[in-house]
Amino acid sequence: MTGSSQQNPAVPAENELTQALESMSVDQYLDQLHTDFDPVYIMLMDYQCAVTRVETKFDILNKQLSIRDEHNPIESIHSRVKSLDSIIRKLEKNHWPISIESARENLKDVAGVRVVCSFVDDIYEIEKYFLAQEDITLVNRKDYIQNPKPSGYRSLHLIVQTPIYTEHGKKEMYVEVQMRTIAMDFWASLEHKLRYKKSLNPRTAEELAAELKACAEESARLDERMLQVRKRILEDAAGAPS
Repeated sequence: MTGSSQQNPAVPAENELTQALESMSVDQYLDQLHTDFDPVYIMLMDYQCAVTRVETKFDILNKQLSIRDEHNPIESIHSRVKSLDSIIRKLEKNHWPISIESARENLKDVAGVRVVCSFVDDIYEIEKYFLAQEDITLVNRKDYIQNPKPSGYRSLHLIVQTPIYTEHGKKEMYVEVQMRTIAMDFWASLEHKLRYKKSLNPRTAEELAAELKACAEESARLDERMLQVRKRILEDAAGAPS
């Protein structure tokens, strides 16, 4: 996986890299190369810079809105950059070339940020201010809150582009943003763990899928009830004598 036709002797050829990634973590791979000039390392650092940039934007929005509304709309912010083996496997799965250029062009979710909000309304308000920033370009939007997946999964997904500035100049980076409430995040976390239990027989798996979907619907009703409680509190405060 190389960034140019001029091969760095310290960097393995693409087929060797593919084999290495099958049994090697990112840290092990980087330790083995012992070089800061590895183009794969540079690519991962670019994505980490993009993640940090987006995280900072959400953190600033949270602070600003907390002053205006007297509550923090964002409960937590999490981020990750896909591991090298995950990048390679996804490229192979989709029959895309295994190269840095191919990863940058075809993979939109290498860098990911998850924003957990208090209420559903907070999600859409934060989204509005985030997308209004001039250095954020919306590439794709999928609203699984208004249109949940068949499994019951709910979340707002955004693919955005944002620039980072390096010693080699400006680079436009893709970042996937997932926005959800605490209840949605709790459900998604448990569903993800249960979904990978391979020992379940088909009947049990089908029954649990139905149960998880029912739990997702209950979770959505809880979000709506909590939102109504919040609205009543704000209305009461607005009508109270000063």
